[in-house]
Amino acid sequence: MKTFEELGVAEPIRKAIQEMGYEAPMPVQEEVIPYLLGEDNDVIALAQTGTGKTAAFGLPIIQKIDIDKVYPQALVLCPTRELCLQIADDLNDYSKYIEELKVLPVYGGSSIESQIKTLKKGVHIVVATPGRLLDLMNRKTVDLQGVHNVILDEADEMLNMGFMDSINAILAEVPPTRNMLLFSATMPQEIARITKQYMKNPREIVIGNKNEGNKNIRDIYYMVKAQDKYLALKRIADYYPNIYGIIFCRTRKETQEIADKLIQDGYNADSLHGELSQAQRDYVMQKFRIKNLQLLVATDVAARGLDVDDLTHVINYGLPDEVESYTHRRGRTGRAGKTGISISICHVKEKGRIKQIERTINKKFEKGEIPSGDAICEKQLFNLVDQIEKVQVNEKEIASLMPSIFRKLDWLDKEDIIKRVVSLEFNRLIDYYKDADEIQVVDEHSEKSGKKKGKKLQESGDGFIRFFINLGRSDNFYPNNLIELVNKNIPGKIRIGKIDIFDNFSFFEVDANEAEIVLDELNGLKYRGGKISVEPAQDKKEGGKSSKPRRSSERRGRKGSKSSSGSRDRDRQGKGGKSSSKGKRRR
Repeated sequence: MKTFEELGVAEPIRKAIQEMGYEAPMPVQEEVIPYLLGEDNDVIALAQTGTGKTAAFGLPIIQKIDIDKVYPQALVLCPTRELCLQIADDLNDYSKYIEELKVLPVYGGSSIESQIKTLKKGVHIVVATPGRLLDLMNRKTVDLQGVHNVILDEADEMLNMGFMDSINAILAEVPPTRNMLLFSATMPQEIARITKQYMKNPREIVIGNKNEGNKNIRDIYYMVKAQDKYLALKRIADYYPNIYGIIFCRTRKETQEIADKLIQDGYNADSLHGELSQAQRDYVMQKFRIKNLQLLVATDVAARGLDVDDLTHVINYGLPDEVESYTHRRGRTGRAGKTGISISICHVKEKGRIKQIERTINKKFEKGEIPSGDAICEKQLFNLVDQIEKVQVNEKEIASLMPSIFRKLDWLDKEDIIKRVVSLEFNRLIDYYKDADEIQVVDEHSEKSGKKKGKKLQESGDGFIRFFINLGRSDNFYPNNLIELVNKNIPGKIRIGKIDIFDNFSFFEVDANEAEIVLDELNGLKYRGGKISVEPAQDKKEGGKSSKPRRSSERRGRKGSKSSSGSRDRDRQGKGGKSSSKGKRRR
């Protein structure tokens, strides 16, 4: 392994990074630094987050700056404000002993006037998000004609966020003689197009295999029913007492709901999503960075640029739609050579997506078993014992109090004191799991779990299955409520067909390939105080009757129904008027 000196890094920079704790180059640094120190060397670097990328491009571009020429000579493009600030801070640290070198972060959400003012005074390196930089270019306040190094950091994320047009407009204003470095965790087709258009015979450097996941990370999945996902999350959090991680959710609404539940249940958690103001986001992220929070519940977009090296866990509250998103999520743990755990709380319908991710990252998932209450209590208690063993005792500070404490507890022997300390800390946890039901294990090998319940699903000619649901207009239940119910409780994209709403019940159609999942997951859920009952509509025609008439009083959890039997209700379709809607494919 080479040293930073052997790679050609100048002495003032070496001095600064040595003070920061850098001892030897990481693989990506060893590969990239010599190329960027040369001329006319374009580089494509495929590496996961946390592999030392910032120093790999930061050290050479700082070294190549001509301090006497006070205009932008290097440009770093990145997807988010948070990453922009993180990179700028790192560059300032690396250049601690290079006097007069000026680095400017340019991003949205802050005063554009102050950024313009700093640009007019002169800067050497611009770190920018594409949108704000393009705004400054349109105002004619930034000149990129002197740029000789361009870095696209997390290029795949920038494309996912829709910055392709902005990147094209920016690169069109940069001299064609510049060096260009593109960093990406994955290599989608859009990245390949950029490399062909803007790079000259680029050297491709792959740390690991293309799109391959970090080997220091364990990938574990838990297969549960949709209504048990939050309970599974709680058990996982309890089983790892020293957890410090991010819980990824699909939507802003789900993010806030899960965070609120965790806070109400006594967990040290908070949310991070796009509906928060910039000041609120900064406050939450600062709390998380300094470990005042153990759990951060976030959307993918909100968590981009959150650079924390020592996360123990990443938890996927359901798998993302894109494999690249999973790669970025898991890459936030197991960084800088440390180990990490990526946990996915899944539904049986996501089994195929697990296989797809396994092929991409070239690594098998471990199937996890939801921890039992006894196992959780044991893990927590032994963690408390470890803390007691390792606690630092401040003899001087407590010396004056100890005689009184000894007299107070003199009637208790050692075993009694230990039992009381444990009980004081854990009575609530032990009581909770003593009465808690174990989470039902989902048989992921059963493709049609609905068959166990004796349900017979008949497919219509257009590939849809028709269902009866015991909710209607009297329950303030309309097509939008049905679609929201499906979206919230069933992962992935469910195609919904025709929806017919009546006074006390409704009918709806779903894609035949997804019908068993819908039947399994919606049955037994609560809706405005009552339990949902979903049954196959035995007859494919309008007005399909159930083979077992059900009285309204038997509709689970329903009160005060206007009809005396479920079958009579269904026979009256078309007489009482209905709300009909054609559902749309979920986005």
